[in-house]
Amino acid sequence: MDNLLSIATLTQDDIMSIIKKAQAFKNGRTEQFNGYAANLFFENSTRTKCSFEMAERRLGLDVIPFETSASSVTKGESLYDTAKTLESIGVDVLVIRHPENEYYKELVNLGIPVVNGGDGSGQHPSQCLLDLMTIYEEFGTFENLDILICGDILNSRVARSNHEALTRLGANVRFAAPDYWQDKTIDAEYVAIDEVIEDIDVCMLLRVQHERHNGGKTFEEAHYHHEYGLTGERYNRLKDCAIIMHPAPVNRGVEIESQLVESSKSRIFRQMENGVYTRMSILSHILTEGER
Repeated sequence: MDNLLSIATLTQDDIMSIIKKAQAFKNGRTEQFNGYAANLFFENSTRTKCSFEMAERRLGLDVIPFETSASSVTKGESLYDTAKTLESIGVDVLVIRHPENEYYKELVNLGIPVVNGGDGSGQHPSQCLLDLMTIYEEFGTFENLDILICGDILNSRVARSNHEALTRLGANVRFAAPDYWQDKTIDAEYVAIDEVIEDIDVCMLLRVQHERHNGGKTFEEAHYHHEYGLTGERYNRLKDCAIIMHPAPVNRGVEIESQLVESSKSRIFRQMENGVYTRMSILSHILTEGER
């Protein structure tokens, strides 16, 4: 694994290897690398950016500060030239989030590895892998799990990555979304949340992505919460062993009732914790490959 650009590039063995090493890091395993990392985030981020930086520092990497607003990007420099500059000055690995889908196709001639921190509404492989770690930690398998991904499917890179990976790993993945946020390019069944709430093992809620709607269909938050959100009544209908997930940031009172964010079935903050170990594992696999 010399880059991580899309879940589609990983085999099932790759996925399980990343999960198992992430679990080892969580249980106290340590590794140290000499080198430099840079995180190029062209979209706002708290969890992913800080999580990667924490992972890099725990692995002994020096983190080169990079802020879009203070870089030559503001002068019109291309993404490739920015990345090539960082390669030329000695950076060993780049983590990039960019609003353009498949931005990484521009970087094929780069001589250092790239980790995709999210490309537009395309893919979010590290989020997917930390979600997989969280599910595996809970159930010890993916086979025959019933998983509902609910919300703004059309604009969600999380939905695409998770649907692809979980389906390949043997889970039964279904979607719930308003008609105008359904993505017909993904081969998945759409259901009403109330039809399946009592049967699912994982209720994965998605953030309403206002920034990607571009003046499209508007919605009323209270109505959305009533039709597609996790209310207290729906929570009480979940199986005792079911878990709640959300990639965050959470629109409280929209995707989920506020007091449920830290309920006993919620794994939302566990996902964030696991994100550091998963990203340590991703970087470890990439950097170890580079040392061979």
